[in-house]
Amino acid sequence: MNYMSRPILTLIFALSVTSFPQNEIDTVAAEERKIDYWKLGAISGITLGGLAYVYTIQKDLWWKGEKSSFHFELSYDWNYPLGSDKFGHFYFPYLATHIYSQLLEWSGLERWESLWYSASFAWLYQTFVEIRDGFSADWGFSWGDFGANTLGAAYPLLQEKYPYLKNYHFKISFYPSKRFREGAHKVIFDDYESTYNWLSINVHNLLPEEIQKYYPSFINLAIGHSVKKLKIPSDRHLELFIALDWNLEGLPGDGWLWNLLKKNFNFYRIPAPAVKIYPGVVWYGLKF
Repeated sequence: MNYMSRPILTLIFALSVTSFPQNEIDTVAAEERKIDYWKLGAISGITLGGLAYVYTIQKDLWWKGEKSSFHFELSYDWNYPLGSDKFGHFYFPYLATHIYSQLLEWSGLERWESLWYSASFAWLYQTFVEIRDGFSADWGFSWGDFGANTLGAAYPLLQEKYPYLKNYHFKISFYPSKRFREGAHKVIFDDYESTYNWLSINVHNLLPEEIQKYYPSFINLAIGHSVKKLKIPSDRHLELFIALDWNLEGLPGDGWLWNLLKKNFNFYRIPAPAVKIYPGVVWYGLKF
């Protein structure tokens, strides 16, 4: 199943998270925190409203077709999209866990507890979607999607336990494909060919200390991936990129709003120079 509707819930989270000061989270010691049930109630209300909204959209777009007994999808799942949807299934719980945990910390929960609750919520929601797909004649339960969902929810926990992993950050970007411009999709999120998936590597942090001071902390290296011509079985193919990436959290400046914006907008890749390395070599002054 396409992951078009996942970013809608993510947007709700993102809009919610911008309403609280980051330093309120950072400066309160865990042992001094007390849960603010008014804040927790507000978060719960936003969550329930977001889930109801997303479910309505998914039901209309993906689950209104013919129903079936529960079944697994074992062939089409990896064939048509060339596995490109798996990044989306990884990325949504990864993003939701990171952003939602900030909301829970704001309500008074400690960092690790917030991450666990957020990861569990994201994973359970994605699992519900997969089970619901299993009863749709058009889709079916996908073990590949389920595995990607699980890894995406687990990765923020691993990053917290093993800080070295924070040097490897996942991002997404969009640029309208030819088919999207011709009206093949209503929204760009629904088009794999318009979607670019990125692994951003924090070069600055990985360099020896004596060299770090010479390398800008806001410039990362990224490895990118997309797919093209999916409707032409004989010509559909992967695209691979090597690119620069702006690490917004490495930008100078401080303050709760600025830090909040840097942290959360850093999940989206802003255009930067890149080179396509497969198929063929193409240089881009700016790659979206």
